Amino acid sequence: MKKISTLLVAGSLAAFSAPAMAQDSGSNFDGFRLQGVAGYDALKAGSSVDDDANADNDQSIDGVVYGVQAGYDFDLGGAVVGLEAELTDSSAKTEFNNGDFEGFGFGEVDAGRDLFLGARVGAKMGPDLLVYAKGGYTNAKLNILANDGTTEYDEDFDLDGWRAGAGLEYAINPRTFMNVEYRYSNYSEGEVDFDGDLADSERFDVDLDRHQIMAGLGVRF
Repeated sequence: MKKISTLLVAGSLAAFSAPAMAQDSGSNFDGFRLQGVAGYDALKAGSSVDDDANADNDQSIDGVVYGVQAGYDFDLGGAVVGLEAELTDSSAKTEFNNGDFEGFGFGEVDAGRDLFLGARVGAKMGPDLLVYAKGGYTNAKLNILANDGTTEYDEDFDLDGWRAGAGLEYAINPRTFMNVEYRYSNYSEGEVDFDGDLADSERFDVDLDRHQIMAGLGVRF
């Protein structure tokens, strides 16, 4: 699954960039875009997890998420539609707080790379302001750590899910823009990926929620 996801993102980026150089519509929200993104990242056990025995355990990890995003938008007049792909990483990891293990059913892990492939649709509130909603497929990794909380094993959890979000984009000028957005992801299926010759595990059900508040700065071509 991780190989398929990587190929999907790579293929999408190539498809986005192919017609970009010929694009010159004069719109602030049209054509190929590339940006850096960063923000707050929180992963929590979903509603199907029952942890009554540990009432003080919030079963969550949080940290800083950062990465790159590429997309291609089509300005239809009052509305804008587009495709986008994103690759991020995160500093979120499990830890012990005053003897309380803040995990969510995966043991000692840290958040690895996250791939997203989806679409967005927006309404122009003016020539330089766009309000948009987005959604699509996300594939994330949780790297399995040793008991010291730092050493990574060769195995990792490979999780599949969906993402939805909304945001505001402001065109600083026709070539430069910034945006802020909130997005929610839910991962419902996973497998353990083994490095080397071992086959990956069977697929299993999970319930993991992800909340992110992001800011981005980018350019259009």
